[in-house]
Order: sequence, then C-alpha cells, then structure tokens
Amino acid sequence: MPQQNSSAPPDVRRADSTAVHVAQWYVPGRAAGVEALDDTARQWRAAAWPAGILSAGAYLGTDGDTVLTYVQTAGPGAHRAFTAGLAGLAGAATVEYILHHAIVLEPGAPAPASFVVAGFDVDGPGPQRRIVEAITGALERAPAGQHPGMISANFHLSTDGTRVLNYAEWTSDEAHQAFLDGATRTATLRATHETPGVRPIGFKRYHLRHGITA
Repeated sequence: MPQQNSSAPPDVRRADSTAVHVAQWYVPGRAAGVEALDDTARQWRAAAWPAGILSAGAYLGTDGDTVLTYVQTAGPGAHRAFTAGLAGLAGAATVEYILHHAIVLEPGAPAPASFVVAGFDVDGPGPQRRIVEAITGALERAPAGQHPGMISANFHLSTDGTRVLNYAEWTSDEAHQAFLDGATRTATLRATHETPGVRPIGFKRYHLRHGITA
C-alpha cells in the first residue's frame, strides 16, 4: 500500500517523474465533486500500486463545477496498470503530459494552498515550446511585486503534441485573484495571443482534497 498523505500536494518537480496523467471532469455541483473525489481516493488507496506510480492527487475546483486528478508516474505502462479495473473518475481517461519547464518564483514560500491549472490547445510541438517560452519570459521579466503569492509555474506538454498545461502553485486564492487584475497578467495574455498556433482554453482554480504518495 502507498503511504497516505491527505494534506500535502505532490512534489510536482520531483526528478524521478517521467510523466503526468491528468483528468478534468465537470460535475453538477460541489457536493457531487466531493463525492467523486472521495470515491476516487478510496479506490486509489485500495488498489495495488504498481512500480512507477509516484503520487496521486485529487482536486476540487473552487467554482464547484470541476474536479481534477493529477497522477505522477515513472516508466511506461504504470498508469494503465494502476487504473485498470477502477471505476468513475479513478479510472477515467487521462491526457499524458511531460513536465517541460518550471520556474520557482518564491522558493521560501510555505506549502501552496491554491492551484491554478491553465490549458492551451496548440498546433504541434513547435507551438508547444514557443508558448511556454513566451509566458515564462513574461513572468521572469516582471518585477516580483507584480505577482506576490505565485510560488511556481510548471509547464507540461502533452505527449501527443496538442496541449500545454500550466500547473501553478499559489499561496492563496486571493493572491491569484489580485494577479488577474495586474500588469503581469496582461503581459502573459499578450504573449499567448501573439504566439501562432496557440488557443487558450482557460483556467480553473483548485484546492487539494486528497494527496497520496508512494
């Protein structure tokens, strides 16, 4: 059985992770989301964890209509073996990503309390890399005072070349909300719209409900 940890988020930048498997589901409301995530965590904990499963996280959207799972793996086939026979969200189809680039903006910050997941639909590997370079450049050029509370931004590329996912760690929901009204947000939006072959899907803000680490 895995070591259980229900409060700490995954170490998204851990060196032994070779892939991440993400599922996002819409739910009819917060109660249904909580039920789906609790059922998912129960199934994960009861399942046999094959070699290569590193962590599994279950997140509830702050708007109450979305849930997300984020499973880190090391080695091909681990996720398929882990979810075989699981039902509902626990065994749902996922998008496979590889962590491509991460920037840590507040290395001494406490554990994140808010997670913002932004997605992009892209036209192949070239636009995948270019949008990451454009957004990270905008963040790194911005004065630190323009994005207080942003702990890190972690850019994942889907292995099929069609998507980019930014899993950003924040100290609080309020810090992220303040960012949305600031100059750095404007700069990142401009970078997105000026990069050919990229279409932003939007973002969702999440809180961790269950975290399990092998």
